[in-house]
Amino acid sequence: MEIKAFKLKGVVALFLMCFSVPENGYTQNEQPNIVVFLCDDLGYGDLSSYGHPFIETPNIDQLAAEGIKLTNFYAAAPVCSPSRVGLLTGRSPNRAGIYDFIIGGNKKRDDNRDMVHLQADEETIPARLKSVGYATCLVGKWHCSSLFNSEEQPKPSHFGFDHWFATHNNAAPSHKNPKNFVRNGEKVGEVAGFSSQIVVDEALQWLDKKEDKKPFFLQVTFHEPHVPVESPQELVNKYLPVAKNENEAQFFANVENVDLAVGRMMDYLEKNHSENTIVIFTSDNGPETLMRYEKAYRSYGSPGGLKGMKLWTNEAGFKVPCVIKWLGKPTFTGTSDAVISALDFMPTFCELSGAALPENALDGQSMQSFLQTGNIEREKPLLWSFYNAENDHVIAMRDGDWKIMAQLKNKGNYLPKIFNIYDGNEAFIKESTLTDFILYNLKDDVSETTDVASESGKKYKEMRKKLKREYEELLADSHIWIRD
Repeated sequence: MEIKAFKLKGVVALFLMCFSVPENGYTQNEQPNIVVFLCDDLGYGDLSSYGHPFIETPNIDQLAAEGIKLTNFYAAAPVCSPSRVGLLTGRSPNRAGIYDFIIGGNKKRDDNRDMVHLQADEETIPARLKSVGYATCLVGKWHCSSLFNSEEQPKPSHFGFDHWFATHNNAAPSHKNPKNFVRNGEKVGEVAGFSSQIVVDEALQWLDKKEDKKPFFLQVTFHEPHVPVESPQELVNKYLPVAKNENEAQFFANVENVDLAVGRMMDYLEKNHSENTIVIFTSDNGPETLMRYEKAYRSYGSPGGLKGMKLWTNEAGFKVPCVIKWLGKPTFTGTSDAVISALDFMPTFCELSGAALPENALDGQSMQSFLQTGNIEREKPLLWSFYNAENDHVIAMRDGDWKIMAQLKNKGNYLPKIFNIYDGNEAFIKESTLTDFILYNLKDDVSETTDVASESGKKYKEMRKKLKREYEELLADSHIWIRD
């Protein structure tokens, strides 16, 4: 397989954009350090600050109490690989050709799923930040290629990470004593301990060794609480009195162990980088359904009253916890119901660092003003097109307080589950039509219990028209894979 050489598009910014914000007492002429914590399958209701009755997450809760707690934050997809690609690029993952979770490329498949990967010419956050002097690091889960650590597909270093310590997908054989980490292309072998603590150990070591004067971008991608779940026994014992069984106690302990890892990282940042560091904590998608498959016997994640779970286009599939704190700089603080997306990270970090935006069309927008005021007006709706959804309405769009969803039909038949758009099914998908629309007012009905299409005629027509336009534009720009 030939890989196109990666080229940073656009003109690299040679100076930092400077503009005063007297209301908040800081000027945007200093590049902030940026730390993004990303959990795997953490549900909207899995933190104590988001309402979980048993799981204790005091360190993340402190970030929420001192910073910004978002109640309408959305991942780029309801499953891991496309969600991560959306975060890294600021684009709908469909544009990059990542439609579903990426399987390992160890078995040839007719639909080319074994060769899917983040393509070499996609621009990413670390590459953009590196262009203006940042040191960059990834620790944890990668899952943006089917051939991990192979010369046939781009590695994390190709996308701007100076240092990477990662696994292809899950920690294996479990979170305890994982054996599948790779550091900068070299296999590490078994590492003693639990994954969340191991990746923070690596991050702290990298921070201690990096050049002190460089600002940094650090992406900490926890494996937890994705299966196979394994947690420290002392934490499991703590939850046994309130859990239904030991497997649920294992899940509760798994989330708390992440919180402890975040606490260790925050202690370090407060001591060493407290002047100007943005910290974001969030999840890649909603919680796994208990026993959806054999290994999910410890998947006791909570959707927090939202409809659906992981792999759904209802809210629980991609509405996830998110807290933001800017160490050393005053910002808006408190709980906000502003609609924010992981797609917004790319343009936000570019603006705050002085990096030029990618030439590729972005689907996110900068939330720099939101960090100051707590208010944001979205320039375009959020759209999800997930052809392998567990629910029937595979297309969903949020615009303001409203959410519209649709099914797809081809010649009168509903589409089967589709993992990937390739040259064998491209025409079939593009000839399919949106149908069976439903409309929710999420301000009044966050749990999506009542379809209000019939009683909201004008709004329903407006939303249906907008969905068709947005979906057609996205489909026209979605990457089509060619079978080898």
